[in-house]
Amino acid sequence: MFTGIDEVDWASLRHAYGSAEDVPGLLRGLASADPAERETALDGMYGAVHHQGDVYDSTLASLPFLLALVASETVPERGGIVDLLVSIGQEGEERAGDDTRAMARAAVRAGAEVFVRLTRDPDAEVRRAAAGALVRFHDAPARVLGLLRERLTVERDDRVLLALAEALGVFARRHPGQAAGAVELLAAQSAPPFGPGMRLAALGQLADCAPDRLPEDLVPTVVRLLRERSKRRPCRTGEPDRPETHTLVGRLRRLRPSDEEGSQLLRTLHSALGGRVEERIALLMGQLSSPDATDRCNAVWMSMGLFREWRADYRAPVELIGAQLAAGDDRLREAALSVLEGLLDLAAPAADHLHALVVSRPDLWVRQWEYGAPTLGTALKSLALCGDPRATPVLAQLLAGPVVPNELGRVAVELGAAARPLAPALRSRLGQVRLDSPDTYDRAAPLLWALGALGDVESVPQVLRLLLGMPDGLRSREAVVESAVRALGAFGAAAGEAAPVLRGLLDTGPAVAAAAALWAVEGDATAVLPVLLRELRGERRGRAMAAEALGRLGPAGRPALADLRRMTAADDLWQRTAAACALWRIGGDDETDVAAPVLRTAWAANPHTRPTVAECVTALGPVAAPLHDLLRAELASPRRHQASLDGYGSHDIADDVRLLRLCRDGVSAR
Repeated sequence: MFTGIDEVDWASLRHAYGSAEDVPGLLRGLASADPAERETALDGMYGAVHHQGDVYDSTLASLPFLLALVASETVPERGGIVDLLVSIGQEGEERAGDDTRAMARAAVRAGAEVFVRLTRDPDAEVRRAAAGALVRFHDAPARVLGLLRERLTVERDDRVLLALAEALGVFARRHPGQAAGAVELLAAQSAPPFGPGMRLAALGQLADCAPDRLPEDLVPTVVRLLRERSKRRPCRTGEPDRPETHTLVGRLRRLRPSDEEGSQLLRTLHSALGGRVEERIALLMGQLSSPDATDRCNAVWMSMGLFREWRADYRAPVELIGAQLAAGDDRLREAALSVLEGLLDLAAPAADHLHALVVSRPDLWVRQWEYGAPTLGTALKSLALCGDPRATPVLAQLLAGPVVPNELGRVAVELGAAARPLAPALRSRLGQVRLDSPDTYDRAAPLLWALGALGDVESVPQVLRLLLGMPDGLRSREAVVESAVRALGAFGAAAGEAAPVLRGLLDTGPAVAAAAALWAVEGDATAVLPVLLRELRGERRGRAMAAEALGRLGPAGRPALADLRRMTAADDLWQRTAAACALWRIGGDDETDVAAPVLRTAWAANPHTRPTVAECVTALGPVAAPLHDLLRAELASPRRHQASLDGYGSHDIADDVRLLRLCRDGVSAR
């Protein structure tokens, strides 16, 4: 297995953390008789040699030895190594001038004959992993399909059978000219006499590669099969005892759903159905109504993928997710809370369930951590984030107590007018923030955000205390100053006493924020314009912020028009967008021909610019009518503006809800 391993100059090769001289030890560890050593070695391969999916020269050098390891029946748990090979060899994004991924794929394909033998391996986990590897890397489609057909007739392990169904789906997508045979096999497996697990797996693959072969009563069929499967759900047998290791592999294994296979089956089907949102909602409702708590838990976890990608009426499934909070199952409750927290006001249908949990479990109001500051309990946080005023008295109790999570201020803002009774306590807390502490920013920033959003002008003295009292050497001083300045700007003319302090900040790091706040407080461009023009012509970092601030000046910012026109041709998309918005807001109709095309291009080029563009269009009113078609198209789109299939952001739904609100305001502006 390791012939020639010592002849490789590993020290000259690299992985994610530098020299690859430790790689021979990791490779040998994969063949160890000690399960803990094997898991640690596999974790090391993923963590360094294949870090976050990257491929290095050391990864390429490892491939011959990995292929030799999986070929040897003396090596335990080779399924995990096959999975590693699949991950290394799969298609991915290639960087310009870096062909290591292509070389990795070629190397795995060159050794793909080993996967033929592994489909008959005595170890079921190896057979499971080999099915996917075979279809992805072997160059003889007809032979591959024949092998899959053969294995379907002789295989008896349920997990391997599910992997074979998935392999058939991959085959149909990779070889469309020869997909008919794979589709026929999947269609046969989706019907009796096959068991519910196999039928669900086949339906999931058909939904992706041959949706015309799905039954008309797809959702009722799937729900029925799911419940049949739950009644005879197999126990996990045949897996070796697993060591408790402090590795990423070990942590991921412990975080798996208790019914990982059922979760994967339904996730595959949901993903394949894509934009067929009504069917997915009906399917989710069926899952959430299951008498089996594990099925409901799986449904809760996969619901977020639907919610964050597609716009629809989710009131019914959200209410059912809320109902899980009373199920008495800690795992189910935590899953439901995790989803509801990310929905913000879309979680309103679950508000009664959230409130019931908050009232009955004061011990859940604050979450203490072994390391780090305490945070708001998820139930209370979710209740506040969905804008339910019943969260206000509970937050007031926390503000009056000894432990106040730092995030409370930012969360309270989502309550809107219902948070106003909290202003005196928030103001008092701001007055208690130490001025020389390492956590000054963490404590002060959320409070400043909340008080600014609530327009609490009585807090101006506490804000000035921060601005004037923090020592110069404090690491987070500039960030705190900027937050404080933004709060003063939010108070507007009522913060007139802060004007001298703001003027004193015009030559400091937060100069742009200070200038914007001074304009909001005094409305006099005399002191503000020179600062913003200086920043606009300065370093790249502050140019977009300066342009945004200039836009708020409206016609008073006309001296910046020439600079802003030049900036609309900048290399950076965000600078072009900020400049075009400012140009239009300052120059009005006269700048439409320059600004509108820039913003239209930005809208199409990067969906993340859309809230900025929509806010600009809304502020301009009828002047921005040439872009109203973009807003109307966004409002009509069923897909969230920045949803992606390969990532997840905690603010995706919040940003989309804000965008839709801006679009509605923009098209109705007169």
